[in-house]
Amino acid sequence: RPPAGSEVLYSLDDPPIPYLVERRAFAAAPDFVEAQPGFDPATSEPVVNARIAAGAAARVAPFLQSDPRKQFAIVLDGQVISTSVLDGALSGDAVRISGNLSEDGANDLAALMRAGPLPVSLTVIEERTVGPEDGADAVANGLTAGLIAAIAVAACMIGFYGFFGVVAVIAVIVNVVLIIAVLSVTGATLTLPGIAGIILTIGIAVDSNVLIYERLREEARTSGKPLRRALDDGFERVLRSIVDANLTIFIAGAILLYLGSGAIRGFAVTLAIGSVTTILTAHSLTRRLIRGWYRRRLPQRLPRGIRTGFFSRADFRFMAIRNPVFILMTALSLASLVLLTSLGLNMGADFRGGSVIELRARTGVADGADIRARLDELNLGDVQVEELGSARDVLVRIPSQEAGDNAEQTAVGLVRSELEDQYVFRRVEVVGPGVSGELTRAGSLAVAAAVLAVLLYVWLRFGRRFAVGAIVATLHDVLLTLGFLVLTGIEFNLASIAALLTIVCYSLSDTMVIYDRVRENLVRYRRMPLSVLIDTSINQTLSRTVLTAVTTLLALVALYLFGGSGLVQSFSATLIFGVLVGTVSSIYVAGPLLILFNRRNNRLGGTQDPAEPDASSETEAKGAV
Repeated sequence: RPPAGSEVLYSLDDPPIPYLVERRAFAAAPDFVEAQPGFDPATSEPVVNARIAAGAAARVAPFLQSDPRKQFAIVLDGQVISTSVLDGALSGDAVRISGNLSEDGANDLAALMRAGPLPVSLTVIEERTVGPEDGADAVANGLTAGLIAAIAVAACMIGFYGFFGVVAVIAVIVNVVLIIAVLSVTGATLTLPGIAGIILTIGIAVDSNVLIYERLREEARTSGKPLRRALDDGFERVLRSIVDANLTIFIAGAILLYLGSGAIRGFAVTLAIGSVTTILTAHSLTRRLIRGWYRRRLPQRLPRGIRTGFFSRADFRFMAIRNPVFILMTALSLASLVLLTSLGLNMGADFRGGSVIELRARTGVADGADIRARLDELNLGDVQVEELGSARDVLVRIPSQEAGDNAEQTAVGLVRSELEDQYVFRRVEVVGPGVSGELTRAGSLAVAAAVLAVLLYVWLRFGRRFAVGAIVATLHDVLLTLGFLVLTGIEFNLASIAALLTIVCYSLSDTMVIYDRVRENLVRYRRMPLSVLIDTSINQTLSRTVLTAVTTLLALVALYLFGGSGLVQSFSATLIFGVLVGTVSSIYVAGPLLILFNRRNNRLGGTQDPAEPDASSETEAKGAV
């Protein structure tokens, strides 16, 4: 125990150094004025020169009475920021502070003395700290995942489309460069979720190029037009689908950026920028490159890769089994709803408060049982210790503390004192109860506003009946994804909200591409039964649906395998599941819903659907597939 009238305070060093100081301060910052850095004339050592304020001499004089050069500690917010010597043996009211000060240290100390303490005390209610080692690993993992994703997607595109695949790869590379350039110019911070957003943008950009190439292939093969005219018409017709898909993503990203916080904003920045650059590169740049190819070569046909096409002769009857599949998907949605209401999500610290600490053993492997036993003695509540990808790494979860505003920081301080000798604190996240409630409200508001804005756009763009089908299919995907999170126990945090909104945008994009083709075919084949027309529309866009899903999954699997453990891995796993579900639901949920609405409201296009198509319509439809 320290002697009576004294206490032990710690410095800001790492590790902190304890100092025994008197409880009663002999002076405060306002007692010294005109603090300026300088040099000792005798030793040339850096010092701080100051003057004793008027009226403060009576307080300072007793301190210097026994020894005009007396050692003292400068304390700010309960921590020792400097131990120096106060030299009062100068003329008048002048004093000099010296002792182991560097030139920068003297400058900082003089600035602190001039500024003085804050008029109110600060309480840290939220803290997110990433150690240098963890930060370097995150950057390396993100770059590795991005490079592997880019190579995999490029190989897939070139394999399917040949020369035009090379054009798509160039457009995607320019897209990523533009995103990074905008981030650099605006001074936005590239975070780990931001890197995930860029990788996802690669998949979205590829989707736009696939839409272009599939439309060009169809125009060149079925219209009988000269190739140049087919190219121009193909680009004009596909522009609407590209704008629809990317505009919904931009709306969601912009609202998340405005209303969200933390990981949500980092993800939203790159997603919103990426949606704009995708429209510019996929349509404008790709169009210019293909026009340049045509002017140089003057070909009569498309290159072999794009002319072949994937599923170019597909004639699957998806709607023939729509009833059992639709019933199965409905049952899965209800089961997810039951899981969600009975078991609930594994809420992270973002929404329930508390602390999350990622530790790495300085030597050997991490001993989770020993860590749990040692932390149980600190009486911090139900502390959880989880293993991470490496045997050296563990994740410690501390529940929210209810002992006051500084309770969360105090808990982390106790853990640090207990474990710092054996473990490196790679990442620390502290969220107070007030902040967790605010994050919950802000996150819920951001997601609700983004989803409503996107659905309103779909409603205005496609009309009521198509919009309701797209909305129901999207809600189905969200429900199944939430059920997946409940079953797997993946922590639900701010990144999970970003993942859910991404799934909403992806599902809507998939559904809108099919619905857009359905609307087009409703005009072309007015006498075709709706179930056959929907099958025709799905088959016409099937290569795009499959190839977009494959390239997006390639990017997400690379992110899951090489992007690092923890936040990114759970984020990418959620997206992988959502993309798979969204791809299936765009066919087997969105399609049957259109047939259901047709039975209740007659023809979607406004004309009555006969029992059988006439021969001319059927022949024309088969030629279009």
